[in-house]
Amino acid sequence: EDFFLSTERPKPAVSIQPDDQVFSGETVTLRCDIQGGGVSNWQYSWFKAGSSTAVSNEQQYSISPVTASDRGTYTCIGAVSGTSRNSHTSDAATLTVSDLPKPTLTVEPERPVFSGESVALKCEIKDYDGWTYQWYKHDKQSELTAVSQSDYHTVDGDTLTIRGDTVINGDQYLCRGERRDRPTSSEYSSSVTLTVEALPTAELTVEPKWSPVFIGESVTLKCEIKGYAGWTYQWYKHDKQSELTAVSQSEHHTVNGDTLTIRADTVINGEQYWCRGERHDRPTSSEYSSSVTLTVNERPKPAVSIQPDHQVFRGETVTLRCEIKGGGVSNWQYSWFKDGSSTPVSYKQQYSISSVTASDGGTYTCRGAVRGTSRYSHYSEAVTLTVSGKPKPTVRADPRSSVYTGDTVTLTCEVKSTGWEFLWYKDSQPLQPQSPVDKGTKTLSVTVSHAGTAEFRCAARRGAYTTQTSAPAVITVTARPKATVTIHPADPVFIGETVTLTCDIGSGHHWQYYWFKNSKPLSEAQQRNEYTISNVAASHRGVYTCKGRQSTQPRYSETSDAVTLTVSEKPKPELTSSHKGAALIGNPVVLYCELDQSAGWRFYWSKHTQSPENETKPETHSYTISSVSVSDGGQYWCRAGRGTPVYYTHYSDALWINVTGTTRSDSLTVSPSRAQHFSAGSLSLSCEEQSNSTGWRVRRYTHSETVSDCSSGLGSVTGSTCNISSLSTSHTGVYWCESESGESSNPVNITVTSESVLFHQHHFCTNLNVCVTLRCLYRDPKPSNLTAEFYKNGSLLQTQTTGEMTIRTVSKSDEGLYHCKHPERGESPQSWISVRDESKSGASFSVFSLLSSLMAASPYLLVSIVLMVKCYRARAKPDELNSM
Repeated sequence: EDFFLSTERPKPAVSIQPDDQVFSGETVTLRCDIQGGGVSNWQYSWFKAGSSTAVSNEQQYSISPVTASDRGTYTCIGAVSGTSRNSHTSDAATLTVSDLPKPTLTVEPERPVFSGESVALKCEIKDYDGWTYQWYKHDKQSELTAVSQSDYHTVDGDTLTIRGDTVINGDQYLCRGERRDRPTSSEYSSSVTLTVEALPTAELTVEPKWSPVFIGESVTLKCEIKGYAGWTYQWYKHDKQSELTAVSQSEHHTVNGDTLTIRADTVINGEQYWCRGERHDRPTSSEYSSSVTLTVNERPKPAVSIQPDHQVFRGETVTLRCEIKGGGVSNWQYSWFKDGSSTPVSYKQQYSISSVTASDGGTYTCRGAVRGTSRYSHYSEAVTLTVSGKPKPTVRADPRSSVYTGDTVTLTCEVKSTGWEFLWYKDSQPLQPQSPVDKGTKTLSVTVSHAGTAEFRCAARRGAYTTQTSAPAVITVTARPKATVTIHPADPVFIGETVTLTCDIGSGHHWQYYWFKNSKPLSEAQQRNEYTISNVAASHRGVYTCKGRQSTQPRYSETSDAVTLTVSEKPKPELTSSHKGAALIGNPVVLYCELDQSAGWRFYWSKHTQSPENETKPETHSYTISSVSVSDGGQYWCRAGRGTPVYYTHYSDALWINVTGTTRSDSLTVSPSRAQHFSAGSLSLSCEEQSNSTGWRVRRYTHSETVSDCSSGLGSVTGSTCNISSLSTSHTGVYWCESESGESSNPVNITVTSESVLFHQHHFCTNLNVCVTLRCLYRDPKPSNLTAEFYKNGSLLQTQTTGEMTIRTVSKSDEGLYHCKHPERGESPQSWISVRDESKSGASFSVFSLLSSLMAASPYLLVSIVLMVKCYRARAKPDELNSM
């Protein structure tokens, strides 16, 4: 301070750059200069009015950017560093901060903008001159982007013009000014958001409001634009090239303000019309209206239907229906007219007449009117309703008179009119069941199953109305004849044979025959009742049927039962002999030619050579040598033949017959001594009475065609005796004694039956004559009534109350097949009695032989018991009678 006593205390001077009048955002520098005082190390402090706190300690106090809050008066003071010495405070300097000028942005035309209009934006800043303008818009990220001269934007001074087709609703634009002097720039203007509205759309309506339009109706179109006034209207339609062409006043079109009327005869289905408005003010035009397509239909014509029919009968209910199709209309109102009258008889779509009478007959028409309008359909064609008396149907049957059982008869019920449900009767009873299809048709197919006479009637019903019942159609039903197929010769047949199949139908006449093999038609056999196959082959095997067809009704027979034609290889018979081992001179020998297949054979026998010229032809399957001699020995063959010409089998294998001169009277002893025995009984067979029984055994031959010993399950053996404790029918067969050297006794036939009656013959001699007593024997308990019937060859001989019959004098005529019958116990098996005279040895005696056979047990087994009774006419005694 002492320093400033001699020197004036300095006072700072304040300066402001760029000016004490600045704009927001500029940079302002305040400088504090202290001159004099001989001090250089000043420390500065700045103060803003109203505050004792320095706002800066720098000589230059810069504010960037300046804001309105920086406005005010500023002073500065200096202090010498390191001392308490200060300068004076400077004079106050006032800083004025003004806002940057803000442009005004205006839009032409005024909002809203209509689609297609261009927009001009004008930017203006008042109070300053020399401005140039920059343009901005918000991009999609809401960032400001500059807008410059382009195809879409035209910049002209303070104006930005946006081309009409690029004006987008919602776009935001801004502007800012720039110049060389301060302020060098303005603020951004407020943003302008473009509001773009669509042009008003014209509404096109059609009078009349209904669609479709009927041919012959005119059409008026009305164009209307709401929200604006002063419109005039233009009309357009598609030409043939689908281009829009203007429609103006003409002889076909009448334009009257907002309406266009199309003359009735020029309204064309499918034509499309538009309209558009024009005016002097904005908007100067509207959008095109939506198109209107004219739908033009033929004026519909009703169709009339009558239920149940045009032909009805008194008392029925009749319904007439008016049906209008097409025209695109659903809300029709109907009117019915009768006999040309202009007064409707009904206004309903269905006009029903209950219990119709003759007065209701006549012609009817109908017409439809579109409800709520004056539009009409055409009149329908007239229909005639005929009302008659109650009808009576006629029934017709096909075939008309005669049929076979199983045939189908087609009935037809004829009645006037249609729509009937038919009722059918057979012999006054309803035919059941009747399906809905049967009831709705006038024909009915009926299969007749019982022979006799059938009467068919019919009636018809519509709703609740039923006709009278028809007169009957009478059909005679005959049992259908059934074809029968026979094969000759009997099946099976053999390759190379001639076979005839015969189709026989018992009744009918003029049959045509139809043959089938394995269910397929046999064309080569058709029309004929006999089908002959010459030289039959394996390919002819199959199942054959036939049926017949007549030229008149009834036509068809029933198909025959199927018969199977079996074609086998040429058969070969088997030649066997009744004798085992060498045949003794004087004994009988029977040869058997066995052929299992089919029937109708004749048999041929050859000796020494297979020579057809020297064949013996007894035509039976057995060849008997009644008393064998040495000359009968040799080789034998047989074969069989049948048909015309004869079809021959192969020859059998050869069979040798050896004849020995040693004659034995040895025999097999049977106990009980008879040919027939009851099952469950016992039997003893013995060779003990042979002259030398050593080495003899009992053998047998049965229906199983096997030879066996007693020891092989037949019975028990004691020496040369075979004992059977319990007989069964399987023991039936031929038994004999046979030596180790091959000699054999005469055979004995044993028959075992499970029935209750046996046939037994007992021989004795009276007055040197051969006599036979025939008896019926019974299983215990014996009946109290012994009456029995005796038969020879199936014919009744006698009825005896004692159960016995005696043949006093036996002769050759007594040979035959015998059996007896009891009225309660039944029949015995049959036995064969054979008679022969044996006097060839020189001795004067006769021989009676009794051969017994159970024919039913085995038809191929012919066995014999030979009873030889020698009656000496001069010397012999009755007790010398021998039996075997």
